[in-house]
Amino acid sequence: MNTSQHVMPSSFERWSWFKNLNLWDGLWAALVLASGFYVFARYGSEMDTFELGILSGATMGLTGLGLLWKSFRGLVIAVAVISLWSISIYGTDLSLAEHNFFLKFLISSQSAIMWMSALFVMATVTYFYATFRDNEFVGKVASSMTWTATAMGLIGLMVRWRESYLLGPDIGHIPVSNLYEVFILFSVITAALYLFYEQKYETRKMGGFVLLVISAAVAFLLWYNFARDASEIKPLVPALQSYWMKIHVPANFVGYGSFAIAAMLGVAYLIKQKAVQVNPDGYMARHLPDLDMLDDIMHKSIALGFAFFTMATILGAMWAAEAWGGYWSWDPKETWALIVWLNYAAWLHMRLTKGWRGAPLAWWAAIGLLVTTFAFLGVNMFLSGLHSYGEL
Repeated sequence: MNTSQHVMPSSFERWSWFKNLNLWDGLWAALVLASGFYVFARYGSEMDTFELGILSGATMGLTGLGLLWKSFRGLVIAVAVISLWSISIYGTDLSLAEHNFFLKFLISSQSAIMWMSALFVMATVTYFYATFRDNEFVGKVASSMTWTATAMGLIGLMVRWRESYLLGPDIGHIPVSNLYEVFILFSVITAALYLFYEQKYETRKMGGFVLLVISAAVAFLLWYNFARDASEIKPLVPALQSYWMKIHVPANFVGYGSFAIAAMLGVAYLIKQKAVQVNPDGYMARHLPDLDMLDDIMHKSIALGFAFFTMATILGAMWAAEAWGGYWSWDPKETWALIVWLNYAAWLHMRLTKGWRGAPLAWWAAIGLLVTTFAFLGVNMFLSGLHSYGEL
């Protein structure tokens, strides 16, 4: 009896957060659930079983994320309110994007995405300035820019979704179908994941490094748009006209975003380690993030990314079975996805079972991003196969 009395409280410690929920938590949960029920009541008759499952999962996911990460609520509410405002201005007239002030300069999909791009680049510079000048106020400005850029990117995607349907019901689709759209998705997911770590670890010194990879994605996005007119909304090719796209692609990009964060923190780790070796009290050694913290976040990012990438790979196999009649065909995209999966499985194996830490895994994480980038982008550029609809 005495043993059980001591064990029982500890076995419920994982649920202690539940005791700390307050009125605002309850209101958040009620708001998200009410929104989910409204969507079901309004559009449920037009949804199939899989779409209803996606709606249920999204409702529960948003509720849980908002309870665990309270800052996430403000982001979701801002995106929802501004997206609905933009959609209400459009009505059924897509041409208003050229005439209405707010749509033209702020909240049409293209305007919002341009704001996202500018803010991410400015935030990168601002984070580095704040880090090397030890300026807390400038660091807060950088964080605010990143939050705003993330919101504008999500607003751009939400409004673009509606714009696709205004072009025609047969054209409308979730905006994760081409390189232009998924680079926006990559940027906002990577930024949101970073902001979570920034708040959890109470430091902004990682921001410049993580925002560098987002700025690189923005640079590609802008080039791709202006050189190839990639922002034009086009009908989906037959292979993409599936509910699987709505879950496979976002899951993939949580993985890609997590791997990108780990890689950039790996670079920060190697620079800091070298600086400490040269002069422990030097300028770089004092201003760059703590080595143990970088190592810990690298591990957590890769573990999170690996979980979502595994899920995305399984979903992709199920999608392939439905679309092409087989779960796996050794298509170049599939083969390189397996290489990426094996790479990070080995990374986690060496850390968890062999006790590897520090520089070797930092190098591995940084080089792993090159492998992942080739799997995502290089395959589309240099190889062909069943996924050729994603070519540059």
